[in-house]
Amino acid sequence: MSDTQSLIENRPPSVATLFLERVAASPAGEAYRYPVPGATADAPDEWRSYTWSEAGERVFAVAAGLMALGVRPEERVAVASSTRVDWILCDFGVLCSGAATTTIYPSTNTDETAYILADSDSRVLIAEDAVQLAKAREKRGELPNLAHVVVIETADAVAADGDPDGWVLSLDELIRRGEAHLAEHPESIKESVAALRSDQLATLIYTSGTTGRPKGVRLPHDCWSYMAKAIAQTGLVGEDDVQYLWLPLAHVFGKVLTSGQIEVGHVTAVDGRIDKIIENLPTVRPTYMAGVPRIFEKVYNGVAAKAKAGGAAKYKIFQWAAGVAREYGKVTQDNFRRTGLASAPAGLKAKHAVADRLVYAKLREAFGGNMRACVSGSAALAPDIGYFFSGAGIHILEGYGLTESSAASFVNPGEAYRTGTVGKPLPGTEVRIAEDGEILLRGPGIMQGYHGLPEKTAEVLEDDGWFHTGDIGELSDDGYLKITDRKKDLIKTSGGKYIAPAEVEGQFKAVCPYVSNILVHGADRNFCTALIALDEPSVREWAREHETLKDKPYEQVVASDEVRELVDGYVEQLNQGLQRWQTIKKFRILPRDLDVEHGDLTPSLKVKRPVVEREFKHLIDEMYEGSRAA
Repeated sequence: MSDTQSLIENRPPSVATLFLERVAASPAGEAYRYPVPGATADAPDEWRSYTWSEAGERVFAVAAGLMALGVRPEERVAVASSTRVDWILCDFGVLCSGAATTTIYPSTNTDETAYILADSDSRVLIAEDAVQLAKAREKRGELPNLAHVVVIETADAVAADGDPDGWVLSLDELIRRGEAHLAEHPESIKESVAALRSDQLATLIYTSGTTGRPKGVRLPHDCWSYMAKAIAQTGLVGEDDVQYLWLPLAHVFGKVLTSGQIEVGHVTAVDGRIDKIIENLPTVRPTYMAGVPRIFEKVYNGVAAKAKAGGAAKYKIFQWAAGVAREYGKVTQDNFRRTGLASAPAGLKAKHAVADRLVYAKLREAFGGNMRACVSGSAALAPDIGYFFSGAGIHILEGYGLTESSAASFVNPGEAYRTGTVGKPLPGTEVRIAEDGEILLRGPGIMQGYHGLPEKTAEVLEDDGWFHTGDIGELSDDGYLKITDRKKDLIKTSGGKYIAPAEVEGQFKAVCPYVSNILVHGADRNFCTALIALDEPSVREWAREHETLKDKPYEQVVASDEVRELVDGYVEQLNQGLQRWQTIKKFRILPRDLDVEHGDLTPSLKVKRPVVEREFKHLIDEMYEGSRAA
């Protein structure tokens, strides 16, 4: 047995155990950084830190406070909050108490929040603020088992009116109760963690379904303990790293990053405000960051649009530099694959050096200047965008996993990464490709099943542990996985040709600097069409250069002949690189961008195709009017 296998197979029963070990091993080390808003709207945020010892004190007080409230092992404690350091500390507090965390996105509406609280039978809700508290208050009559709501931000949220029975309390009050409990029972946390079993429920994450009610994915303690050890064994992160964490912690991708950090012991800067990412990166100066493709697409589109706004000469320089970056990324990756050295021919190196001074260096500085690598997951990253960043010195390592597999099943292996693939399986994870191309996974990261839904579990989880992902993929001879599409999203035209929409959509995102999202259609049709949502800031910047458009509302700008002509040029450029049956014959520009608030995107920014298709069905019907269907 190798050292890697030994470390993973001899893992402790819970990540709570790893947390106690980390606090004991690195008490004075910096654990978390978090922002405190300035005194005025214009004042910058102040970043503060917790050491591992300070984080441990807060975690143990939360755990003891929950025990004092009567929460018992495996009972559920829900967290409805944006990404912040309190989310992480409360989550570890729940785990150390022996209870299990139910995650709820703060954007979840009142009815669905109530459904998740009821379906999970959560005993306590940790709510971020008055907005999250109000959802529970409104549905309190439907939640007889919800004994308490603990509010993190208590400025005006915890009011006595309507809560004479102490149903609502502040996080500070919970911690005070926990400290009192620990004074009487100083060994209670150690005893609680020691009693944890590997198969004991740790987390319930509800998948953001596009139809029907979300399903609760049951992830036991062993999933997170395994993930912590497996991530550490990849060697992608070390104890000197600084992680910038903004992903939703209610999502499995954000959640798994907290487990890996406990094992490695590096610093994590936590701030879930997406609009603060660009501002925070030069302040935090992280060495690595996980993200979703939309973030990298927005950065790329923003740089391209800024260059275009700077005039024809500046845009021409950017286009040249982008081409050099893609070529450099492809050549160095290919050479590394063959020789183990990320080398490039002298001529290309010379061009790359010039482009670096003009473009790439500024881009790296915008990422903080220290970024060693980014990990991208949740959806496919367009290869052309991946190669652009690769050549610019910002290495994006694509990974792959699902809620049902604890997020991190595959990741690209550091210097040996290959753009367009999701890398190799984590140590301890097995993979095979079914006859129809579906990816099947087996290993310690796979869920126990769907909460209270044995029939749904049986549809995807075989008796011998193989999980059906619903994704189509290919494995290279040396173990790299390429995802081609979702099984259910593959399009078969009326002419019998199969098309992977994600492939076409990814190519368009690399071609058009103004696109935000694109949905390709063509199932049972004799040609393909597309719904295209544009990036509002980029389009507004473009419109300012046009006298007839610069003062018009966004809806009128995107409906104009000028914008249609602009997008049509990029569609023609896309079509030149596609097979005939893949080409986009017609398209419609949407009146607004897709977003979480309208329900078009999941909180992890994946497109909900059925939702978008229902809302804009009239545009799809319009494009196919008069055409034949299968």
